[in-house]
Amino acid sequence: MNVIPTPRPRRASLPRLRILLRRLRRAASVRRLVLGLLAGIASGLLASAFFASLELLRQLYLVATVGIHLLSPGGDHFFHALPGPYRPWLLPLGLGVVGLVTGYVFTRLIPESLRSGTDGTDAMIKAFHRHGGIIRPRVFFLRAAGAIATMATGGSAGSEGPMSQLGGGMGAYLAQRLGLSARERRILLLAGAAGGLGAIFRAPLGGALTAVEVIYREDFEAEAVLPAVVSSVTAYTIFTLFFGSGAIFTVPSYHFTDIRELPLYAFLAVFCSGAAWVYLRSFFFMKHRVFEALQSRLGLPLTAALGGVCMGVLGIFFPQTLSSGYGWVEKAILGDLGPAFLLALFLGKTLATSLTIGSGLSGGMFAPTLFAGAAAGGIVGQIGHRLWPEVVTTPGSYTLVGMAAFFSGVAGAPVGPLIMVCEITQGYGLLAPLMLCSALCMVFCRRVKLYENQVDNKFESPAHLGDATVNILEELRVEDFYRPGKVTILEEGVTLKALTDIIAGTTQIAFPIKDADGRLTGILTMQDVRNVLFENTLFELVVVRDLARTPVTLTPDASLYDALLLFVDQELPQIPVVDPENQDTVLGLLGRENVFAAYSATLKEIKADT
Repeated sequence: MNVIPTPRPRRASLPRLRILLRRLRRAASVRRLVLGLLAGIASGLLASAFFASLELLRQLYLVATVGIHLLSPGGDHFFHALPGPYRPWLLPLGLGVVGLVTGYVFTRLIPESLRSGTDGTDAMIKAFHRHGGIIRPRVFFLRAAGAIATMATGGSAGSEGPMSQLGGGMGAYLAQRLGLSARERRILLLAGAAGGLGAIFRAPLGGALTAVEVIYREDFEAEAVLPAVVSSVTAYTIFTLFFGSGAIFTVPSYHFTDIRELPLYAFLAVFCSGAAWVYLRSFFFMKHRVFEALQSRLGLPLTAALGGVCMGVLGIFFPQTLSSGYGWVEKAILGDLGPAFLLALFLGKTLATSLTIGSGLSGGMFAPTLFAGAAAGGIVGQIGHRLWPEVVTTPGSYTLVGMAAFFSGVAGAPVGPLIMVCEITQGYGLLAPLMLCSALCMVFCRRVKLYENQVDNKFESPAHLGDATVNILEELRVEDFYRPGKVTILEEGVTLKALTDIIAGTTQIAFPIKDADGRLTGILTMQDVRNVLFENTLFELVVVRDLARTPVTLTPDASLYDALLLFVDQELPQIPVVDPENQDTVLGLLGRENVFAAYSATLKEIKADT
């Protein structure tokens, strides 16, 4: 008789599986890997849509409508339009209209973006350090649309900056929708930016490293490396499904073989540092001294329109400065341009970028900076080739090294741009001169920087204010302890007499203040008005705006440790808690006593467990 063996019960394995899954959910590395994957999918799709829209509109307007022969790099031949009759007058007209429309839209719908910094990357950096990683969807979508319109009509700007803001903003938005902490939201912001950079530049590793480097001058965000790499690779993969895996530039494989070139590469670093000083000083002079002065009188729409018209006129006489100019960068890499022409390109691109982005038109500084670095490197390479042809056999290699060194110096990113150039050339033949020149440019460019919102290191970043101390309050969130509900909000024009009646009817001791447009402009406490509250002669003369202090707010996802630091620093009894998506909407108040009560209750729980 055959006896069928009874199968062994497998119930014992089920609890182990549950434990394993629970540990995986709690593992920070796995969690960040999944978040990086989500950010990469979103930024890859956005990068593909952005690139297709830009290339299509650029061909339709500049080539088919204006009739310009647009020189494109070898990796960007995806859309082709038949050249139409030459209509140069459409250049200033188109850019002027784009400046007028985008200036009006930005002023009306996203006024906070006007103070975000140099470009989209700078806005992303500011969001990381100052705004808890939050960028409103309206901001990054409208900014991206404005950048497409600007570059499609010939504005001297790049797509990498807008894609940093677009990808980073989408990453932060996903973090908000998933209810993640402010810390994870910042990491996802960088992961999204890395995905945008890696896809649009077709350099996954360089894009990831640049995103985590560029927020500091002397540091990098180590926690974001894993999700940034995963996001960048994912976004790059999605992008290549639509546009192929070829690099932007079709260039030969350069190699460093002659040690006698090292002194020339060292000189290249010095030359690029001097060129960077000229480039940035010129740009910021035009931006702050010229266009900001005009903007205070004319407003952003007219100022951006004026900058667009001037850029269009420049483009008529010097079409090489139009749009990103990557086609001319490729010619410089191939060694086809002479030193005099490269010098003209450098000066022309500096002026064109100042007129475009400096006036308020949307676009990125990444591409113009690479263009300027390529021109500077090409000048040294061409002169070196003419003086010592047996030593400098490939002047185009100096163009590539100049691109990386120039950007490394002004952006404080020593590794990312270097890796990008290696990915562009699809080899590491220039690794030694790239490392030498990038390091020297970092030293020589310490007094100049491209991104105004960069900080030197984590110790100077508000995002890492509490990293030096680990305590109970770091694990507790404002949303669990603040008092939601109706909050008495004062208008700026409320008189001292009316204020006494308001105070008498409420137990609230800190009052948010809003202007006529509903924007949060300040905060007023009882101690601020104690000295004048009973001065009858001032009742109709003093208004709330005269007594208010700078607004101080918290978001629900902030930690109680962040709140405690604000209480100590600002000496406030209560702090308004605002909506993360609209920081002019007050949700409730957090009192100092709420923090102490939370600390005491949590401490008792810990003691009881032990």
